[in-house]
Amino acid sequence: MSDLEPQGSAQPERRAKDMEEKFPRALWIRLIIYVAVGHIFAAFIYLLFELGAQNQ
Repeated sequence: MSDLEPQGSAQPERRAKDMEEKFPRALWIRLIIYVAVGHIFAAFIYLLFELGAQNQ
């Protein structure tokens, strides 16, 4: 660190970078979970319609 920079100037930049790295990861994980659960739910609904159609 040079003498021209204040000592605390690097800390907020590091925190902002950590927040930028962590937030998208959490967002991607949530998105993957929602997509997986959505597909499982859609498959269940499709199964119900197929079973209902066979009983007619």
